Amino acid sequence: MDQVAASPTAAIRGSVTVCGGARCTSARCQRVLRAFEVELARRTLGRNVRLSPSPCRGFCTAGPIAIVQPPGVLYCRVTPEDVPEIVEQTLIQGKVVERLRYDEPEPLRSLPSYRDMPLFSKQVRIALRNCGVIDPERIEEYIARDGYAALGKVLGELSPDEVIREVKASGLRGRGGAGFLAGAKWEFCRHAPGDLKYVVCNADEGDPGAFMDRSILESDPHSVIEGMTIAAYAIGASQGYVYCREEYPLAIDRLETAIHQARDLGLLGENICGSGFAFDIDVKEGAGAFVCGEETALIASIEGRRGEPRPRPPYPVVAGLWGLPTNINNVKSYAMTPQIILRGAKWFGSIGTPKSPGTAVFALTGKVNNTGLIEVPMGTPLGDIIFDVGGGVPQGKKFKAVQTGGPLGGCLPASALNTPVDFDALAEAGAVMGSGGMIVLDDDTCMVEFSRYFLTFAAAESCGKCVPCRVGGQRLLEALTRIGDGQGTRKDLQIIKDVSNHMMSSSLCGLGQRTPGPVLAALRFFEDEFIEHIDQKHCRAGQCRALVRARCVNACPAGVDTPAYLALVAQGRYAEGLAIHRRRNPFALVCGRACPAFCESKCRRGEIDEPVAIRLVKRYMADREIETPWVPEPIGTEAERAAAAEKKIAVIGAGPAGLTAALRLAQRGYRVTVFERYPVAGGMMAWAIPEYRLPRGPLLAEIENIRRAGVEIRCNEALGRDFSLDDLLGQRGYSAVLLAIGAHRSRRLGVAGDDKSGVIDGVEFLSRVAGEATMRAAGLPAESPLPDVRGKRVAVVGGGDVAIDVARSSLRMGAREVHVIYRRAGDDMPAAHLPEEIEAARQEGIRFHTLVNPAEVLGNGAVSGVRLQQQRLADFDDSARRRPVPLGADSYVLNVEVLIPAIGQVPDLSWLHGSEIARQRGDTFIVDDAYATTRPGVFAAGDAVTGPATIVEAVAQGNLVALSIDHWLKTGELVKPHLEAEREDVPQLYDLAAYAERHRPASSRLPVEQRDANFQEVETGFDERTAQEEARRCLRCDLEWLDAMKLPRPVVGERDE
Repeated sequence: MDQVAASPTAAIRGSVTVCGGARCTSARCQRVLRAFEVELARRTLGRNVRLSPSPCRGFCTAGPIAIVQPPGVLYCRVTPEDVPEIVEQTLIQGKVVERLRYDEPEPLRSLPSYRDMPLFSKQVRIALRNCGVIDPERIEEYIARDGYAALGKVLGELSPDEVIREVKASGLRGRGGAGFLAGAKWEFCRHAPGDLKYVVCNADEGDPGAFMDRSILESDPHSVIEGMTIAAYAIGASQGYVYCREEYPLAIDRLETAIHQARDLGLLGENICGSGFAFDIDVKEGAGAFVCGEETALIASIEGRRGEPRPRPPYPVVAGLWGLPTNINNVKSYAMTPQIILRGAKWFGSIGTPKSPGTAVFALTGKVNNTGLIEVPMGTPLGDIIFDVGGGVPQGKKFKAVQTGGPLGGCLPASALNTPVDFDALAEAGAVMGSGGMIVLDDDTCMVEFSRYFLTFAAAESCGKCVPCRVGGQRLLEALTRIGDGQGTRKDLQIIKDVSNHMMSSSLCGLGQRTPGPVLAALRFFEDEFIEHIDQKHCRAGQCRALVRARCVNACPAGVDTPAYLALVAQGRYAEGLAIHRRRNPFALVCGRACPAFCESKCRRGEIDEPVAIRLVKRYMADREIETPWVPEPIGTEAERAAAAEKKIAVIGAGPAGLTAALRLAQRGYRVTVFERYPVAGGMMAWAIPEYRLPRGPLLAEIENIRRAGVEIRCNEALGRDFSLDDLLGQRGYSAVLLAIGAHRSRRLGVAGDDKSGVIDGVEFLSRVAGEATMRAAGLPAESPLPDVRGKRVAVVGGGDVAIDVARSSLRMGAREVHVIYRRAGDDMPAAHLPEEIEAARQEGIRFHTLVNPAEVLGNGAVSGVRLQQQRLADFDDSARRRPVPLGADSYVLNVEVLIPAIGQVPDLSWLHGSEIARQRGDTFIVDDAYATTRPGVFAAGDAVTGPATIVEAVAQGNLVALSIDHWLKTGELVKPHLEAEREDVPQLYDLAAYAERHRPASSRLPVEQRDANFQEVETGFDERTAQEEARRCLRCDLEWLDAMKLPRPVVGERDE
């Protein structure tokens, strides 16, 4: 335990505060508080240690929270059972209880003081300055922090006009969402005719997930009272109302307590502070209608009428409550006012941006590590809020979008992360500030379902007074429901746009006008998801129930029926399970070893404990049947296959995309020839993946299966050298050509000295290392010598799969040292999709240098070192990662003899002359939805289209391009292919409850000390019992889907018994 206090005496003269916010209260903070009372009394520390509940500190994700002073340590998720240990260790001994201390997510360090946490340290608190600091039920504590000093200054030194000028000069814009200048509104109200005027605080916070105003009222009600009193003095009002919904009883209770305390001290009521000014406040409890957040509906509700908006003008500053001039501001606007008066308009204007000065308060929620209440300067980029203050997206998932402005706001994608958070910048980007809700979304969020969620809320909250809102909201909801249920058409997208435009232009109030906001923003930035739901009946996030039989199937690029083969493995029916896998992916042996397992990332079991080890179960299933030859079954009728046999198709490239497409076309009867430039087929599987990850026996076995389908594979024949496209489509008589040439050419490092001896191309390095294993397995002599790295210091530049494979291979080949150089942070490495590979590299002794970039290769003819320039992470790119930029001139030299750049690959298009086939930046082919290139009869798929991707993604494209070619040859039409989902319903034969407590078994691996100087396979897989037991951990989402769709479950047959 860390020492944090030297003196035991000091340790027992401190304080303990336990968060009493609504979130922590629901998490049993009262029991924790009582446990501290008992323990302090037992140890006779009650007089020396002050114990008190604190209001919300904003760190809601970690409650119940306890802060011990000194040393200011924050403990998270405290239970009553933890209290004796906290008292003994921290209060008495001055030590930190490590297991309860907040730990920043990697790569940040553990922070002993809560003030050092980015959640707090990056905030500037004005409206929240007292939240979590004072006891809201003790007016003395508010006064001790300059409470009511601003009111005293106003009443003693300033005229009403001077107050208004100061607020106007500050630039304070209303924090309720509209952003109208508060000082200007006060001025309008002051000059409105009439002697009787009102001040109203809009605390009707009804946004789902929002709790900013409620928390301020619960934590610092006097700041709102003081701000309202100052506003009343400025405009000449004698009565005020706080409108708060009745479902916030804690906020109402503390507000009423504060009002009574202020009256008792002469800070409310008649002749305040002897100034002759009179003002009082009452609380009006609302019934919870969202529309009452609109100011005219709120006024109607205070008056005792139904909360419905009315047309404006006249505006409330002229004719508001009971037809009299009324100033309405949000809780946050009033809470900021005392600080503006005390510290001056110039101080407030120095924070934030010129047009949006001050701070913004947000309830940060959703898929973010640090949920809670935050206050940051206006102009803070969205990305800083989400990734610095919020700690980023949990569980290593990808950021997708952020919704600002609550249910009537808009979502922004990763490309908008550099957007400054202020009223104008958000509006320009396509969202709104709103009252302060901010919801972070990850890639598990379906934008159709997300839009439908908010639309359901908004439509239900419509008061029904105007037709555009009442009817339009329902029409939008119906269209979104059809799309989410797989019943939508492209016409529904136009209906959404037309109805939305009508609602925005014709609705009576802001609720109706802004109801279409979330769906229009989602359509603007994520229209492709809506189209996928309509055209392909596919929900990429795996959330739309009607379209998602099981999330693992949905996540697999190839659409493999995972629950079916897991259920068969659980029964020991391996051949049947493998047959199901091969319908979509013929490389089960390969993908059982070299797949990022997209299916596991979406496995629902992972929400309970750990995802099912699908890849390793698959590997056992495929390994079990490796000795059984597979002859792929034909597809289509005999007549269809006979007609197809009249046509020849050429596939260029024998990687996973080319081989899969060739197989599917051959199964349909076409005569398919695959041309491969290397001596052995397999593409990057054979010529880039090292043998310790993918032994060649399983790979060559699966290639042989494809030959059995009738596919001819001709090796050592290269496009541009041995034949051309004109040859194939002309004299050789091929009806179609598929370019599946992969991405085998490395990018140049592009720095001085990168042409020195000792600089080796990463792909070339792997092709010689992995290729030697392939040639040996095929019984052929190696064509190129292995790179000479024995006894040398090697540096690999890059953070992708190729870089990690090169580094680990170099170590096995006898390199003295191996270093990996990466320009971003370690978590941003592309190879992070296979975290076990990075961890294995570290275990094997490979050294990682992050946030550095090669600036120069050193040496006289041959490499002697590389100068590395330090980097810092700057703004965000479209992948939601920060861009690395040089950190001044700081650099250092890493002494190495071999430098291997592995910074990306592109297709080798040296054979392509002219513009007959269009390509885009990065030398990938431009294709249409049918994978057709700009040359008739020529299609493209795999890495040559997408850039470097995974094996299973290439397989998926192979399946689809085969459908496109087949359709084009039969009809002459180019149509976007859609592979119909195949369903194999396998009965449930065991009790799932028996496996509720079973955890995922650890993968068996070759010990690190046995990996030296050999390429023996590292991962050894499961045995039969482990594979079957792990398969039974599957929750069988497929059967639940049958129930949801009201389809019968499969019955137990003879094969199942």
